[in-house]
Amino acid sequence: MYLSRVLEAKIRQSLDCFPVTAIIGPRQSGKSTLAKHVLSGMKASVYLDLERPSDLQKLSEPELFLSSQRGETICIDEIQRIPEIFPLIRSLVDEWGGNSSFLILGSASRDLLRQSSESLAGRIAYHMLRPFLWDEVQDHVSLEDYISTGAFPNSLLASDADTSWMWRGNFISTFLERDLLQWSGSSPNSVRRLWQMLAHENGQTVNYSKFAGSLGISDTTVRNYIDLLASTFMVEIVPPYFSNLGKRIRKAPKVYVADSGISAALLGLQSYADILGHPGFGAMWEQIVLINILGNWPEAEIFHYRSSGGSEVDFVVRHRNKVFVVECKASLSPTLSKGFYSAIADINPQFSYVVAPVEEGWPLAKKVSVISLGQLANTDYLQSTK
Repeated sequence: MYLSRVLEAKIRQSLDCFPVTAIIGPRQSGKSTLAKHVLSGMKASVYLDLERPSDLQKLSEPELFLSSQRGETICIDEIQRIPEIFPLIRSLVDEWGGNSSFLILGSASRDLLRQSSESLAGRIAYHMLRPFLWDEVQDHVSLEDYISTGAFPNSLLASDADTSWMWRGNFISTFLERDLLQWSGSSPNSVRRLWQMLAHENGQTVNYSKFAGSLGISDTTVRNYIDLLASTFMVEIVPPYFSNLGKRIRKAPKVYVADSGISAALLGLQSYADILGHPGFGAMWEQIVLINILGNWPEAEIFHYRSSGGSEVDFVVRHRNKVFVVECKASLSPTLSKGFYSAIADINPQFSYVVAPVEEGWPLAKKVSVISLGQLANTDYLQSTK
């Protein structure tokens, strides 16, 4: 069963307008499925999965093979395995002219973006595909399942809870034991422990020294490991928001595990009931809201705000010179603190939204509304910033 993705229309548009279109994102987020669906509607295409030895072998003489496919849309999956191919792609698209020559997929952003940006500047459009957004699956799964299994397709759409749990355990192990081998100097055991610690402190401002002391490694190594997890889309780093009011703002970023199901697996929380009874449930809800903001507004800048005086909101979103605030409340009857209203006075956003696990939202105060996760992508104000 194919479920439509928000990015699908933008991918088609990019293919029409650019020689090269790139879809990046974590492993198993649905990049291959989306690419094959898009390609199925095109007249001529070829698909190469570089994790298949037979497809990798075809590129042993890349210029010879790719030149023979001129006139087709060439899709190369897991392209980070052969980053040396980017200069050849640049040369070929310049020679061929026209658009929709290449559709490239990658699950390691740091190296992929560096290599391609140097070689393909002005010739490539990038798109980030995250695991399922809520509005992509809300007609097919319950919100409880979306929270407890996470949004990776193989986990969320698994036949039963046990299969989902097993898949996530295998995903974590495979990432640590195979994917990390692409980066020399990383320790799978240390990264696993750090990842688990980040799950326990999900959405907290990061204390590098505290993590370093617990792991017996340096602050610099902790920073490098967090950057590694971010570059492979396993965590999200949210920097602080600085207003122009001269207030003392906490400068450390917040770090979120990038999927609630992975976070639950790292914490050993196998069911929705386990998650509800865990003190990290509120942070997991923040995490889910964050991913849905990022997925629906990929060009937006997202910050957290916390002053030394107690003013605080979860997310400040800046998009096209507009600023709005998103507060996350894992409650059916959300209430707001004095610190929230103080932060609103500091930031002066165009509007503020309180996202809660409710079915329908309601106005809460002047320029403040409670909304559901489903309404997040469809509110009038947010739509106007797209």
